[in-house]
Amino acid sequence: MAMTMNGEATLPAAKDVVWAKLNDPEVLKACIPGCEQLTMDDATHLSAIVKVKLGPVKATFKGKVELSELDPPNGYRISGEGEGGIAGFAKGGARVHLSDAEGGQTLLRYEVEAQVGGKLMQLGSRLIDSVSKKLADEFFANFAKAVSEG
Repeated sequence: MAMTMNGEATLPAAKDVVWAKLNDPEVLKACIPGCEQLTMDDATHLSAIVKVKLGPVKATFKGKVELSELDPPNGYRISGEGEGGIAGFAKGGARVHLSDAEGGQTLLRYEVEAQVGGKLMQLGSRLIDSVSKKLADEFFANFAKAVSEG
Protein backbone atom coordinates (compact mmCIF):
# COMPACT_ATOMS: atom_id res chain seq x y z
CA MET A 1 0.00 0.00 0.00
CA ALA A 2 1.42 3.38 -0.99
CA MET A 3 0.73 6.71 0.63
CA THR A 4 1.82 10.30 0.27
CA MET A 5 1.84 13.13 2.74
CA ASN A 6 3.14 16.67 2.69
CA GLY A 7 3.25 19.58 5.03
CA GLU A 8 5.24 22.40 6.46
CA ALA A 9 6.39 23.76 9.77
CA THR A 10 7.75 27.15 10.75
CA LEU A 11 10.71 26.68 13.07
CA PRO A 12 12.03 29.29 15.50
CA ALA A 13 15.64 29.35 14.28
CA ALA A 14 17.79 30.41 11.34
CA LYS A 15 18.12 28.05 8.38
CA ASP A 16 21.73 27.05 9.16
CA VAL A 17 20.72 26.06 12.71
CA VAL A 18 17.78 24.00 11.42
CA TRP A 19 20.05 22.34 8.84
CA ALA A 20 22.57 21.39 11.52
CA LYS A 21 19.82 19.88 13.71
CA LEU A 22 18.38 17.94 10.72
CA ASN A 23 21.79 16.32 10.33
CA ASP A 24 22.41 15.56 14.01
CA PRO A 25 21.53 11.94 14.82
CA GLU A 26 21.14 12.67 18.54
CA VAL A 27 18.59 15.42 17.86
CA LEU A 28 16.71 13.26 15.36
CA LYS A 29 16.71 10.27 17.72
CA ALA A 30 15.15 12.42 20.43
CA CYS A 31 12.52 13.79 18.02
CA ILE A 32 11.43 10.62 16.18
CA PRO A 33 8.58 8.97 18.10
CA GLY A 34 9.61 5.49 19.24
CA CYS A 35 13.21 5.82 18.07
CA GLU A 36 15.45 3.61 20.20
CA GLN A 37 18.64 3.92 18.18
CA LEU A 38 19.89 6.16 15.39
CA THR A 39 23.54 6.03 14.41
CA MET A 40 25.58 7.56 11.61
CA ASP A 41 27.28 4.85 9.60
CA ASP A 42 28.99 7.45 7.41
CA ALA A 43 28.27 11.00 6.18
CA THR A 44 25.09 10.00 4.31
CA HIS A 45 23.96 6.68 5.83
CA LEU A 46 22.26 5.97 9.15
CA SER A 47 20.97 2.85 10.92
CA ALA A 48 17.81 3.01 13.00
CA ILE A 49 15.65 0.99 15.36
CA VAL A 50 12.14 2.37 15.86
CA LYS A 51 9.19 0.92 17.80
CA VAL A 52 5.74 1.91 16.56
CA LYS A 53 2.16 1.03 17.32
CA LEU A 54 -0.26 1.07 14.41
CA GLY A 55 -3.70 0.24 15.73
CA PRO A 56 -3.48 -3.26 17.18
CA VAL A 57 -0.03 -3.93 15.69
CA LYS A 58 3.15 -3.17 17.61
CA ALA A 59 6.37 -3.52 15.68
CA THR A 60 10.06 -2.85 16.00
CA PHE A 61 11.55 -1.74 12.71
CA LYS A 62 15.24 -2.09 11.99
CA GLY A 63 16.36 -0.20 8.95
CA LYS A 64 18.75 1.89 6.96
CA VAL A 65 18.40 5.53 5.97
CA GLU A 66 20.23 7.37 3.20
CA LEU A 67 20.59 11.12 2.67
CA SER A 68 20.97 12.20 -0.94
CA GLU A 69 20.57 15.24 -3.20
CA LEU A 70 22.29 17.24 -0.46
CA ASP A 71 21.95 21.01 -0.89
CA PRO A 72 23.21 22.52 2.39
CA PRO A 73 21.52 24.41 4.05
CA ASN A 74 18.50 24.28 1.71
CA GLY A 75 17.44 20.64 1.86
CA TYR A 76 17.91 17.02 0.91
CA ARG A 77 16.19 13.79 0.06
CA ILE A 78 15.96 11.16 2.78
CA SER A 79 15.06 7.59 1.92
CA GLY A 80 15.01 4.37 3.82
CA GLU A 81 13.50 1.01 4.46
CA GLY A 82 12.91 -1.08 7.50
CA GLU A 83 11.84 -4.59 8.40
CA GLY A 84 9.33 -5.07 11.18
CA GLY A 85 9.40 -8.87 11.36
CA ILE A 86 5.93 -10.41 11.22
CA ALA A 87 4.37 -6.92 11.07
CA GLY A 88 5.85 -6.39 7.62
CA PHE A 89 8.01 -3.73 6.07
CA ALA A 90 8.02 -0.02 5.41
CA LYS A 91 10.02 1.91 2.87
CA GLY A 92 9.87 5.36 1.47
CA GLY A 93 11.43 8.73 1.21
CA ALA A 94 10.94 12.43 1.72
CA ARG A 95 12.12 15.63 0.17
CA VAL A 96 12.91 18.27 2.77
CA HIS A 97 13.24 21.92 1.75
CA LEU A 98 14.26 24.80 4.02
CA SER A 99 13.64 28.47 3.28
CA ASP A 100 13.98 31.69 5.24
CA ALA A 101 10.84 32.95 6.96
CA GLU A 102 10.04 36.25 8.68
CA GLY A 103 11.71 37.13 11.95
CA GLY A 104 14.78 34.93 11.47
CA GLN A 105 12.68 31.77 11.40
CA THR A 106 12.83 28.89 8.92
CA LEU A 107 10.05 27.32 6.89
CA LEU A 108 10.52 23.55 6.51
CA ARG A 109 8.47 21.88 3.77
CA TYR A 110 8.31 18.13 3.25
CA GLU A 111 6.83 15.68 0.77
CA VAL A 112 6.73 12.03 1.82
CA GLU A 113 6.08 8.88 -0.20
CA ALA A 114 5.90 5.59 1.66
CA GLN A 115 4.92 1.98 1.15
CA VAL A 116 4.00 -0.61 3.73
CA GLY A 117 3.52 -4.32 3.28
CA GLY A 118 2.81 -7.47 5.23
CA LYS A 119 0.49 -7.45 8.22
CA LEU A 120 0.54 -3.65 8.27
CA MET A 121 -1.23 -3.58 4.93
CA GLN A 122 -4.23 -5.32 6.48
CA LEU A 123 -4.85 -2.34 8.76
CA GLY A 124 -6.15 -0.24 5.90
CA SER A 125 -5.08 3.07 4.49
CA ARG A 126 -7.23 5.21 6.80
CA LEU A 127 -5.56 3.94 9.96
CA ILE A 128 -2.07 4.05 8.46
CA ASP A 129 -2.63 7.59 7.13
CA SER A 130 -3.98 8.72 10.50
CA VAL A 131 -1.10 7.23 12.50
CA SER A 132 1.46 8.54 9.99
CA LYS A 133 0.08 12.08 10.29
CA LYS A 134 0.11 11.80 14.10
CA LEU A 135 3.75 10.62 14.08
CA ALA A 136 4.75 13.41 11.68
CA ASP A 137 3.01 16.01 13.87
CA GLU A 138 4.79 14.60 16.95
CA PHE A 139 8.15 14.67 15.19
CA PHE A 140 7.77 18.30 14.11
CA ALA A 141 6.56 19.41 17.56
CA ASN A 142 9.60 17.68 19.10
CA PHE A 143 11.91 19.08 16.41
CA ALA A 144 10.60 22.65 16.85
CA LYS A 145 11.28 22.35 20.57
CA ALA A 146 14.80 21.00 19.95
CA VAL A 147 15.54 23.81 17.50
CA SER A 148 14.23 26.51 19.85
CA GLU A 149 16.40 25.16 22.68
CA GLY A 150 19.44 25.99 20.58
